[in-house]
Amino acid sequence: MTAVKTPKKLIEVALPLDAINVASAREKSIRHGHPSTLHLWWARRPLATARAVIFAQMVNDPGYQQGGGFKYGANKEKAAIERERLFRIIEDLVLWENTNNEEVLDRARAEIVRSWRETCELNRKHPQAAELFNPDKLPAFHDPFAGGGALPLEAQRLGLESYASDLNPVAVTINKAMIEIPPRFAGRSPVGPRLVGDKQGKFAEDWSGAKGLAEDVRRYGAWMRAEAEKRIGHLYPKVEVTPGMAAERPDLAPLLGQHLTVIAWLWARTVKSPNPAFSHAEVPLASSFVLASKEGKEAYVEPIVEGDSYRFTVRIGALTEAAKAGTKAAGRGANFACLLSQSPIGGDYIKAEGQAGRMGARLMAIVAEGIRGRVYLTPSKEHEVVATQARPDWRPSGEVPARLTGGTCVPYGLKEWGHLFTSRQLVALTTFSDLVHEVIERCRQDAVNAGINDDGVGLDAGGLRATAYAQAVGVYLGIAVDKTTDYNSSLVAWSPTRDQAKTTFGRQALPMVWDYAEVNTLAGAAGDFNVSIAGICRAMPALASTKHGFAQHADAQTQQISAGKVVSTDPPYYDNIGYADLSDFFYVWLRKSLKPIFPGLYATLAVPKAEELVATPYRHGGREQAEAFFLDGMTRAIHNLAEQAHPAFPVTIYYAFKQAETKDDLGTSSSGWETFLEAVIRAGFSISGTWPMRTERDARSIGIGTNALASSIVLVCRKRATEAPTVSRREFLRELNAVLPDALLDMTRGGINSPVAPVDLSQAIIGPGMAIFSHYAAVLEADGTPMNVRTALQLINRFFAEDDFDHDTQFCLHWFEGQGWAEGKYGEADVLARAKGTSVSGLTEAGVIESGKGNLRLLRWAELPADWSPETDARTPVWEALHHLIRAINQQGESAAGALLARMPARAESVRALAYRLYTLCERKGWAEEARAYNELVTAWTSIEQASTDAGVVGAQGSFEI
Repeated sequence: MTAVKTPKKLIEVALPLDAINVASAREKSIRHGHPSTLHLWWARRPLATARAVIFAQMVNDPGYQQGGGFKYGANKEKAAIERERLFRIIEDLVLWENTNNEEVLDRARAEIVRSWRETCELNRKHPQAAELFNPDKLPAFHDPFAGGGALPLEAQRLGLESYASDLNPVAVTINKAMIEIPPRFAGRSPVGPRLVGDKQGKFAEDWSGAKGLAEDVRRYGAWMRAEAEKRIGHLYPKVEVTPGMAAERPDLAPLLGQHLTVIAWLWARTVKSPNPAFSHAEVPLASSFVLASKEGKEAYVEPIVEGDSYRFTVRIGALTEAAKAGTKAAGRGANFACLLSQSPIGGDYIKAEGQAGRMGARLMAIVAEGIRGRVYLTPSKEHEVVATQARPDWRPSGEVPARLTGGTCVPYGLKEWGHLFTSRQLVALTTFSDLVHEVIERCRQDAVNAGINDDGVGLDAGGLRATAYAQAVGVYLGIAVDKTTDYNSSLVAWSPTRDQAKTTFGRQALPMVWDYAEVNTLAGAAGDFNVSIAGICRAMPALASTKHGFAQHADAQTQQISAGKVVSTDPPYYDNIGYADLSDFFYVWLRKSLKPIFPGLYATLAVPKAEELVATPYRHGGREQAEAFFLDGMTRAIHNLAEQAHPAFPVTIYYAFKQAETKDDLGTSSSGWETFLEAVIRAGFSISGTWPMRTERDARSIGIGTNALASSIVLVCRKRATEAPTVSRREFLRELNAVLPDALLDMTRGGINSPVAPVDLSQAIIGPGMAIFSHYAAVLEADGTPMNVRTALQLINRFFAEDDFDHDTQFCLHWFEGQGWAEGKYGEADVLARAKGTSVSGLTEAGVIESGKGNLRLLRWAELPADWSPETDARTPVWEALHHLIRAINQQGESAAGALLARMPARAESVRALAYRLYTLCERKGWAEEARAYNELVTAWTSIEQASTDAGVVGAQGSFEI
C-alpha cells in the first residue's frame, strides 16, 4: 500500500511550553464562566493546554517534512522565524481572555487549514486521497476517553467537527451539554416568558451562539426555584431575633425583630454513650465546635452539660481549646470522648452503632444571613423538629463504594446513596428533579406558541424542533439539580475560615463527616438551586457553537468512532481515580431527572464498572491482577485508536505522571507510568515526544513532592512501522548516548523551545529516549528476551549521571549524594578523592570543603565568602561557581547573580547543567529545601543571563547560543 506522506507536526518538534503552562496555571483560578463549572468532573485538563496541543498537533512544523520537501526545510533561520510566528499564535490562543476571541481563533483556524491543504497536496496521488485527503474538509476530531470534555470542546473551537465518547454516562451527559447541544440550537432567541421585574432582560438582546439557550435555562430555572419554594418552603423556616436573644447576645441587638434567612443548619452526628450510666443519652461526635475563625469574628459552640443531658449554645469571642477540640479524642480516626462522662468512644463502637442504624444527629448551631455577613445562632427546638418533619417519597438506591483512596463513609452505616442525604435534602432534591419533567413540558408548549414546529422527536433521536429544544433546556436544568447535590449531602462540612459550606467532593473520595452542614437550597448562598443555575448560564456562552459536536456512550476498547479522525485523549490514570465509583453519586440523580430524555444512556441502575480501565485491586482480586487488567484493557483501547486514527496526524495522549513509587540500583520507577507506557508501545505506537504540562501557579515557590511534578505528560505518538527492526541492548545504549546529550542540551538551554524546568527534566527526557526505544519492534537483552519499559526508562534516567564535570566537582557530587551537608570520615573522603582524580588538600584549596579532627564536610552556599573573585581564583570547580551563584541570588538578587555570571561566562553552561543534575539528585532523595535552591536558580536563569549581558561582558550570551 502507498505510504502516507506525513509532514512532521509542530508538536513533534517544538512548543512554547512556558506560555502554555502559565496560562494553564492561571486558568485554575478562573471559576465564573469557565466551562468546567457546568458540572464537576475529576482531573480535567485545562482548556489552554488542550487548545495548544490540538493546534500544534495539526499544524506542520516549518523546518521539516517527512516524505517531501518543505519550503523552509533547508533554511534553519527561516524555519525558526516561521516557528516563532506559530508560537505567537499559540501564546495568544492560550490566554483565557481569548477563549472566544474570533480574531485569534480565526488565525489559528487558518493555520490549521493551510497545513491541512499542504498535507493533502502531498498525498493527492494516494489511493485513498478522496477519502482521507479532501482539502476542502478538515478531518473530524475524536476523544475516546472524553471525561469532562475539555479536549472535544477545544477541538470544536478550533474549527473541527468534534466527537466525544466515554463509558461513563455522566461524562457523556457533560459532553452533550458541552459540545452537542449548543451548536444544534445556536442563534435561537429564548422562548420562555420574561421574568417579572427582570432588569437583565432590558439590555440589548444578543442571542448569538448559546446565549438564547442560556437565557431560557435561566428563565425556566427561576420558575423551578419559585415553584419549589411554594412546595417545600415550609421546610426552611426563618429565625426571628427575639428580645431574649438580643439580651444574651449584644451583637444581635441591631437585628432585633428581624426574620433572618437561614443559610445552613450545622449538625453533629450522635451515638448512644458507651457508659452504662448514660446509655440513654445520644452524645455528639464533633471534630470541632469552631464556627468561625476569622480574626475579630470568632464564633464557636459551647456544650452545656446539665446532669445527664446537655444543650448547645453559641458563643462569640476568642476560641477556646475545648472549642477547637470538639469531642475528638487523641489519635487518628474515629476516636471521640463521651461529652457527659468522658468515657472513650472508639471507632469500632461507632461503626457498630452506625451499621445497626443507631447513629443520629443533633443540631449544634444555625447560620443565618445578617446585615453584614453571617450570624451564628444557638439552635432552637423548633428548627430541629421542622427538619424531622420532612418525608421523602423517593430516595436513590445503590451501594456507596466501600473502598476509596482517601476514605469512605460506608463502615459507619452510610451504605447506600440514599443514606448520604438527610430527609429534608431528599425532599428538596426530588422536588427539583420532578420539576425538571414539568418544566420540559412548559418549555415545549412555549416553543410551539413561539412558532416552533413540533414533530414530537426528542433530543436523543436528533430532532430540532419544539420537543427537542425543550429537552435541551431540561438537560441543563437536570445538570443544575445534580450540581446542587454536591452541596446538599450529609458529607458537607462547614468552613470556619470561609463562612460557608464546603462541597461533598472536597477530594476524590467520600470520607465520613462528623459535624456537617445542611444548607438551605432557597437561601441564595452556596447550595441554592439558583446559584447552580447562575453558574451554568455564565459558562454556556463560553461553549463553542460553530461546528457540530457529538457525544456518544462507547467503550474505548471497541468503539469505531476514531476512524479517519484526529485523536487526542486523556485516559484513566492507572489507580488514581475511581471515576465510576465516584460518579454514581451524581448518576443516581441525573438518572431521575434525565432518563426520559436519554433512556438508553440511563438504562442501568448504576454507572458501568466492569469495563472501566482503572487498576482497582479490590475489583480484580489483587494488585497484580488489577495491573494486568489495566495493561490488557489499555493496550486494546490504544491499539483500537492506533488502527483507526487519521494517518496524517500524530495521536496525543495525556497521562498523569505520579511521584516515583519504587527504588532500586537503577533508579526510581512508577508502576502506573510504566504500565501505561507499556500499553502504548504494545498497542503499536512509537513515541515521538513527551511534553510536561504544569498547572501550578508559581513555579518558583513549588516544593518537592507529588504536586511539584508536572500535572500531566502529553505523549506524542505515531503508529510504528510494520517493518520496524529489532536491535540489541548495546545498540540501544549506543543510540541513547548519541541522541540524549543534544536533546538534554536543547531542553536545558531552551533551543527552539522554552527551557524545561529542572522539576520536569526527568519526564521531558523520556521523550527522545522512548522515541528510540519505541521505534524498534524490540530491544533484545543479552539473553534474547525483549527489554521491558521499566528497564528502558531506568537506562534513560541513568543518563543524568553521565555528565562530564571537572574532578573536584565529581567528588562533590558523589560525596553530596552520600552525605549531603553532613560530616563524613576523612579516610573515606580521601579514598573517593583519589578515585575521582583529585585530593582532599586540593578540594580544600578550591574552597568547597572543610576538614578537621578526622572529619570532612562540604561547605554550604551561605558559608562561601561574599567577596569571592572568579578572576583571581586559581582553582574554581563548577561546584564552587554554582554555589556562589546561589549565594548571590539569595543574598543580593538576580542582578548580582548576573553580574557574577558575567565574570565567568565560560562556566555558564556547566553551572546550569550541574544545577539540573543536583535538582534531580535532591528530588530522588526527598531533600526539598536543597532541591528548591537549584530549581530556583534555573527558573531565574533567563533573568540572570540578561543581567549578565547588561553587565557588558562580551560573549556571555554567545555561550548559550540563544
